[in-house]
Amino acid sequence: MNLKAALLGGGSWGTTVASLIARNAPVKLWARDESTVDEINGQHTNSKYLPGARLSSKLEATKSIKKAVSKCDVLVMGVPSQHFRSVLEQARDHLRPWVPVISLTKGLELNTHKRMTEIINEVLPGHPVGVLTGPNLAREIIVGQAAASVIAMEDEIIVRELQQLFHSGLFRVYTNTDLVGCELGGVLKNVIALAVGMGDGQGAGDNTRSALITRGLAEITRLGVAMGGRPETFSGLAGMGDLIATCTSAQSRNHYVGFELGKGRSLEEIIEEMVMVAEGVKSAPTVMALGEDYGIEMPITRDVMTVLQGEKTPRQAFRGLLISSVGSEAEPG
Repeated sequence: MNLKAALLGGGSWGTTVASLIARNAPVKLWARDESTVDEINGQHTNSKYLPGARLSSKLEATKSIKKAVSKCDVLVMGVPSQHFRSVLEQARDHLRPWVPVISLTKGLELNTHKRMTEIINEVLPGHPVGVLTGPNLAREIIVGQAAASVIAMEDEIIVRELQQLFHSGLFRVYTNTDLVGCELGGVLKNVIALAVGMGDGQGAGDNTRSALITRGLAEITRLGVAMGGRPETFSGLAGMGDLIATCTSAQSRNHYVGFELGKGRSLEEIIEEMVMVAEGVKSAPTVMALGEDYGIEMPITRDVMTVLQGEKTPRQAFRGLLISSVGSEAEPG
């Protein structure tokens, strides 16, 4: 391809996506950590986030945002949600007009409740925006296991052009024009994964897990549609697909946090030992606030939030979910 890409963020998923892009087009990856930059350039590995994995030899890393973005045709953002705006503002002065910006981040900004694409529109007005999302566990993809993802943008022409940038071998990338629905699917499923993890940590069975995932999908869909997403999006890769992977995989950070909480460990202890960010921990209060803003009942999110805030133990919250009143399957609860 003639496109040149820049990817900001040297974590597991950002590094994986940059390595995938390198098969199709020149790409520069920016990371804060100088040792990570040196390791990627010298050894083609990122042992901190992807131990044992080999990266594309064509991938180039840099510690300079200016060097990464100044000549790029596509900017990809792989930065955690709470640093997303500040990093984007640093890139703004070096980015050419009209360059598309694609978010990999599945979180919400705490103080504004904004999605990452809304932040992009604020910081970089006029730039086409999109998300790459789906059931994408970085460690499986980097070693070549088959996976599918969705690139979502409102412009059908641009999204089909960028599809080819990410599509690579067994990593299949589909397109979608429901930007809001795809982005929200990636954000909201993290909270449900915390709930499922809490159940698993307490020894809940497969039936319980299945029920939580199913009711969680209904909860996600209600809020997502109220916020402008299309219902069918939540039964696809960005909704159900991502939810299943995040709620069942041992590689899922959000499921891990929930699992450890279910075993009785404190949130502070769990977070302190983690290298990577579990976005659901930060997002849960914001998701709950959005539910209130849109008049949507969010019983699973509410109970997860009470645990994260120390108001209930995981056992109390989980028992509350199991004994809550039931009605029609189409109703909340």
